[in-house]
Amino acid sequence: MGSFDPGPASAGALELARAAGLSFTVADALYRRGSRAGDALERWLEPKLSHLTAPHAMADLEAAAERIARAIRAREQICVFGDYDCDGITACAILTEAIGALGGTVTPLLASRFAGGYGLSAPALARVRDTQCTLLVTCDCGSTDHARLDDARRAGIDAVVIDHHLVPDDPLPAVAFLNPHRSECGFPFKGLSSCGLALIVTTALRKKLAAELDVRRWLDLVAIGTIADVAPLEGDNRALVRAGLRALDAGARVGLRALAIQGAGGRRLPVSAEDIAYQVAPRLNAPGRLGDPRLALDVLLERDSTRAWTMAERIDALSAERRQLQRAITKEALVQAANFESDPAIVVASDRWHIGIVGIVAGRLADQLGRPAIVIALEGRTGRGSARAPSGYRLYDALAACRDTLLGFGGHQVAAGLEIESEQLSAFRDAFNKACATQQSQRVPSRRDADVALDERDDLTAVVDDLERLEPCGHANPAPRILVRDADVTGTRVFGDHLKLDLAWNGHRLPAFAPDRGHLEPSLARRLSLIGRLKRDHFSGAPAELLVDWLPD
Repeated sequence: MGSFDPGPASAGALELARAAGLSFTVADALYRRGSRAGDALERWLEPKLSHLTAPHAMADLEAAAERIARAIRAREQICVFGDYDCDGITACAILTEAIGALGGTVTPLLASRFAGGYGLSAPALARVRDTQCTLLVTCDCGSTDHARLDDARRAGIDAVVIDHHLVPDDPLPAVAFLNPHRSECGFPFKGLSSCGLALIVTTALRKKLAAELDVRRWLDLVAIGTIADVAPLEGDNRALVRAGLRALDAGARVGLRALAIQGAGGRRLPVSAEDIAYQVAPRLNAPGRLGDPRLALDVLLERDSTRAWTMAERIDALSAERRQLQRAITKEALVQAANFESDPAIVVASDRWHIGIVGIVAGRLADQLGRPAIVIALEGRTGRGSARAPSGYRLYDALAACRDTLLGFGGHQVAAGLEIESEQLSAFRDAFNKACATQQSQRVPSRRDADVALDERDDLTAVVDDLERLEPCGHANPAPRILVRDADVTGTRVFGDHLKLDLAWNGHRLPAFAPDRGHLEPSLARRLSLIGRLKRDHFSGAPAELLVDWLPD
């Protein structure tokens, strides 16, 4: 990352532009990230499914495929149990459809925030037992559910656990445990989400049963779950998500097509990682945040377009309700956070907050304040909360250092959940701040930092074309933050809290959108420099538009 003005492209960047056939702006961004011309860059710019890591070194993959295949052949009742978020839902959908396509008898279930919470809770296990299954396959949970898995085993239910959360030391009572984070797992890429693992299990099942099955039909779900779970968009994930975005754009899955059109306000949009992160994933998560997540699973599995559209409309209504709650809770949480302005992290709590919304609010606080944020919904003597952190922090490690003040916790280095006794809140805040203070050297640059400046020698359309070759962008592969120098402001509009700008730059018209910056409209200069992400303009006919991260206040 650079400073406010990263300066002109270096001689090395100009050489990269010539050698790789890239615009100066994008070549400069890649050069600053360490890329050089050659086969490695070409392979990165054009990821293919043939580049995927062979899965044979994944611990317990053979055992998982063998047990599920045996259940399919014997017509055993199989229960696929997924977590309530996008990764768990998409993984559950993949295995439900795959087992059914291979001739198995399968019942899908999902965890509930409001009836047992995350993972294979006691109420969840009771629902599993009600299916009369003899094989349970967990998706995106199970790594820490030792007691319930042991109960299942004693009830005659074998378990195959598919998960990617960090692994405790105690052995898991399961016939197979797929998790790349296991110390004995030789699979080199550790960044797969559970939906990606579910696809690997499906390919192993196909081989075990010698079946004709095109697993590419589930790449759309892998893309959604991977992006929504903020998994690193590098390595195998890059190839999987790139292929999945193409599958999404083809629109073969009627439920996703309905959700995408609803999210775009009735307009059909080409699908990008950003579309998934801001339009599709929040809608799929909305039913589980406010009640039963089953509606999200049903819309993914639905094949009738009329029923899918009806489901999508119900999901959209829930999403609107979620956004209203989110705005109210975020406002209250920011007021509380102001009391801890000098703390290295933010821990806020209230008995008025909805447990299904705290994760989104924590993400907003972490983004706006540039620090780890934990938002806790209190209920009686306990509270459940969600933790989010900017890139560069090790959130799971910080929570592990505070384990004595918690009833429990789990998750990743950038997103986690926790349970706490209300009377421990102050002690936990102190311990968490102490743990995060040791990580301050890892803090990310501010919004005022840019990766690269928009080069005046470039055609904007060419820059956008090249930026799309960097997709999918997100965690571990952020979209370049581009400085646009000395743009003339030719028009402004405020709607809600947001600001729309009409800019003129280097002879080009450049629309810009600045979220939550509507209050700056009266004081804007007529010429300004601003930082944001450049993307294709699908609506106004301009060669590009700028999604603003920073402008002078």
